Amino acid sequence: MKKLDVLTLERVARLIVDIDGPFERRGYQLEQLLRRAAWPSPPDYDGSPRIAWLTDVMAGTDDHAAVSRLLCRICDPLEYDDGRSSAEIIRQELNSLLAAERVAVTYVAGRPVLGEVGTDGHSTLFSAPEDLEERIRPLVSSEEFLQQLMERVTETQICEQHGAYGMALIGIGSFTEALLLEVLTHRDPSLQRGFPQGEKRVAPERASFALLLDTARTRGWIQMDAHDFMAIVREYRNFVHLRKQRERGVVPDRDTVGMCWGPVLAVLNDLETTREHIVV
Repeated sequence: MKKLDVLTLERVARLIVDIDGPFERRGYQLEQLLRRAAWPSPPDYDGSPRIAWLTDVMAGTDDHAAVSRLLCRICDPLEYDDGRSSAEIIRQELNSLLAAERVAVTYVAGRPVLGEVGTDGHSTLFSAPEDLEERIRPLVSSEEFLQQLMERVTETQICEQHGAYGMALIGIGSFTEALLLEVLTHRDPSLQRGFPQGEKRVAPERASFALLLDTARTRGWIQMDAHDFMAIVREYRNFVHLRKQRERGVVPDRDTVGMCWGPVLAVLNDLETTREHIVV
């Protein structure tokens, strides 16, 4: 996501603080919100006017992914006692503020994800974000593996740009599977000795995509909705076997590719926000 204009950030801060409104947040609640959005080194509220303080916090960072996570977090049903009802009110208001920036928050797999607004002004487009490399870097164990992941993303983008949509789907699945394996074994080194599956353990190199997702969900590192909607990404990754694609009767196009990037971004958001709770 590109850097948002400071006036947009001020309007967003006003929405988040919601002075005298039903969703008003006090200073300590703003601190808590930033922590839940995995804001890097979240500052302590200093007692100054809340809207100005939050605007300065958002405008003072070059970490666009952090701002993206915050925008998604205020639309997250987990933030509100009545879940989706209040979250949807906030999402609609937020998107009206973001309209001039040509971005919007949409629910994908029940999780809020930020995407670009399409040329029709209504649809939301999903693809590999420009800051993907910087977002992945804190999640993986080495720069070498990070570059291997990004090479796979680049290959996927080349396929999409040249109309090889089936191969792009395979690339998205391959990237996500590799990322999950790396993140899980990095967060819990004991998994390098095998992933629990019933009464047995499965060696990491033999762990299925489904087992990786199940493990991430069991550990609380991704939400249930994101886990469930990754099923379509797993299924389309299997188009590496042409018979699977023929059985499914799918003719991939650009929209299919975007449809798969959506759940992947939801999983990435969850992995980022849960990273702060990992005890090393």
